[in-house]
Amino acid sequence: MDIHEALYTTRAMRRVKPDPVPHDVQARILDAAVRAPSGGNSQGWRFLLVDSPEVKAQIGPLYREAMAALWETLYAPKIAAAHADPDAAESKQFLRVQRSSQWLADNFEQVPLFLFGFVQHDPTGGSIFPAVWSAQLAARAEGVGSALTAVLGIAHRQQVMDILGVPADQGWHMSCCVSFGYPTGRWAVAPRTAAHEVAFRNGWGAPVGFEIPEPLWPAKAETSEGDPR
Repeated sequence: MDIHEALYTTRAMRRVKPDPVPHDVQARILDAAVRAPSGGNSQGWRFLLVDSPEVKAQIGPLYREAMAALWETLYAPKIAAAHADPDAAESKQFLRVQRSSQWLADNFEQVPLFLFGFVQHDPTGGSIFPAVWSAQLAARAEGVGSALTAVLGIAHRQQVMDILGVPADQGWHMSCCVSFGYPTGRWAVAPRTAAHEVAFRNGWGAPVGFEIPEPLWPAKAETSEGDPR
């Protein structure tokens, strides 16, 4: 697969089939992930794979509770605005994302594989994300969809760590949870705010110096009922 195709089409695919991800596929995903750049090559992070129905059954209710709290607090104004003007393009996109996010919450136990990421002595949690992104790119090459979320680390971090048996006295922090599975939707370029609208040059707010009105990879942006983000 061309690197640009992988970069442009690796997007959040939350709606997935219950079919298991074979161990050999998981192995290739993880092996690619650990090759990611790491400060000092220290790899001060760990991955924990979860495909046990019993473990997922314990974590699923916590995830749904955390998502419900997000909808009712942080995203409440945006939800209200989207419902007030449902025909606006921004509203349609947000509501699609909300539906797909809620699908993941409602079907947490049916998602075949989760990868939990932990960092040690890194309160920012950022050192793990090159490896996480490499895992998601490798999954894309295998035809496996993925979606990253940090909601459990915000709302129920200690409970999840206890369920997973993470040592409490070694300085580990949960950075993220990534779902993996074969998607029900199509791979496509996700709609995004244009790069020149979210980037500056040499100072905050200064124009970046170019405009990119359409994706530069030679594929037309599409939406998918599987997941637009």
